[in-house]
Amino acid sequence: MKDMKTKLSLLWIFAMFNYLYADVLSLFDSDILKDLMEGTAGSIQMTDSVLFGAAVLMETAIMMVLLSQILSYRLNRWANIVMGLVHTLAVFGSTVEETPAAYYAFFATIEIACTLYIIWLAWQWKNPEVSLAQSV
Repeated sequence: MKDMKTKLSLLWIFAMFNYLYADVLSLFDSDILKDLMEGTAGSIQMTDSVLFGAAVLMETAIMMVLLSQILSYRLNRWANIVMGLVHTLAVFGSTVEETPAAYYAFFATIEIACTLYIIWLAWQWKNPEVSLAQSV
C-alpha cells in the first residue's frame, strides 16, 4: 500500500510542477500578459472570486500530495479519482475556448495524461487488507 501512496503523491507533485511552469511561461506570452494586465484571461474577467476559485483548484493538487500519503485506502482511492477527474476537466476546459499556444497545449497534454493516469491507478488499486487476507 505504501508504494501506491508514494506513486500517487509523486504524480501529484509532477502535475503541480507542470501546472506551475505552464503558468510561468504564460507570463512571457505578450498576448496573455497584456490580457492579464487588463484583468482578463481570454473571456474570463479576473475577479476576486475567479482568483479564489483558481487558488482552491491549485490547493487541491497541493493537498493531494499530502492526502495521498495519509488517507486510508478507501478515502485515498476516491480522493484521487475525484480530484484527478476535477483537474483533468479543468485543464481540458482551459484549452477549448480558443486554440492554445503550442507550449500550453504541450503542458496541457502532459497534465491531462498525468491526471488520467492518477485516476486509472486509483481505480485499479486493490485494497491491500483484502489482498493480504486472501493470501493467508
